[in-house]
Amino acid sequence: MGFMNGDSLRNRKNGFETMDGGKSTPPRKKPSGKIYGIIAAAIVILIIAANSTYEIKEQEQAVLITLGKAQAVTTSGLHFKIPFIQQVRKVNTTIQGFSIGYNENTNETISDESLMITSDFNFIDVDFYVEYRYSDPVKAIYASSNPLAILKNISQSCIRTVIGSYPVDDVLTTSKNEIQAAIRDMILAKLETQDIGIQLVNITIQDSQPPTAEVMEAFKAVETARQGKETALNNANKYRNEQIPSAQAEADAIVKAAEAQKTERINEATAQVARFNSMYEEYIKNPAVTRQRMFYEAMEDVLPGLKVIIESPNGDVQTIYPLESFTGSSSGSGNSNSLGGYSNAGNQYNSSVDRDNSEE
Repeated sequence: MGFMNGDSLRNRKNGFETMDGGKSTPPRKKPSGKIYGIIAAAIVILIIAANSTYEIKEQEQAVLITLGKAQAVTTSGLHFKIPFIQQVRKVNTTIQGFSIGYNENTNETISDESLMITSDFNFIDVDFYVEYRYSDPVKAIYASSNPLAILKNISQSCIRTVIGSYPVDDVLTTSKNEIQAAIRDMILAKLETQDIGIQLVNITIQDSQPPTAEVMEAFKAVETARQGKETALNNANKYRNEQIPSAQAEADAIVKAAEAQKTERINEATAQVARFNSMYEEYIKNPAVTRQRMFYEAMEDVLPGLKVIIESPNGDVQTIYPLESFTGSSSGSGNSNSLGGYSNAGNQYNSSVDRDNSEE
């Protein structure tokens, strides 16, 4: 049997049939159409299942398109759709950005974007970085074919407009924050008009410098001089702050001394007025004696060594000023005699004068 099988195999290879008509090998069975149907149905089910669900991540939003009608889907997670009828397009809603004036990957300058002219007709290279996000996925997909290109064109236009209104010194040094705020406000206003579903988050100046090395050195010298000016101003303010308190204290001392002198003079004048009033009261009581006393006091001040001697007609000699004590000794304290002493002397003087007048 084995010989016959081998012979039959050899004959078939040579194109001959065996004597028994090839009945030694059973014929193969073809697969039925039922199996093909099951396989096809399984494939269709898998395709339908794969196209009936979609997933939205936290940083994404989706647009569900049903027969050309768009609807935003903002909640994250797993969602269902009708296969082949509904389509889904996803939009990344995280903050993204692009550079203006330089290549973000190679950090090379792009002159067409960075080179600008200022209000004082100076050229300057300014680099910016723009941050944005998609705020409305439906408008971001259908309002324009390329909203990012529109945002970049608007940004470049606003940047050149604002930079052209500032002098070069302000762009390089002191007004960067002001320039950024002005550009941002202008871009936001234009995006609101365009309404393309994209939102500006922030725009910042990355770098600003003159376009050539010679101009850059000149601006560095200007910046050094400006810093020197600020240092001098700070030193001057420091000196002023140090000197003002001491000068204020000195002024306060002068004012207080003047007030004290004012008070002293007022008190002295008040005392003199009081003395004058008291003297006037005595003068009213006895004008002649008081007037004579005032005369003696004036003589005492003018001629401290003055001595007044009166000789009567009968030959009596009496010292009127300075007054002598009753003991007969010369009184060294005649300047401090009381009003009564002056009154006695005055009475004696008056009596002698009256006698002289009677004799005549």
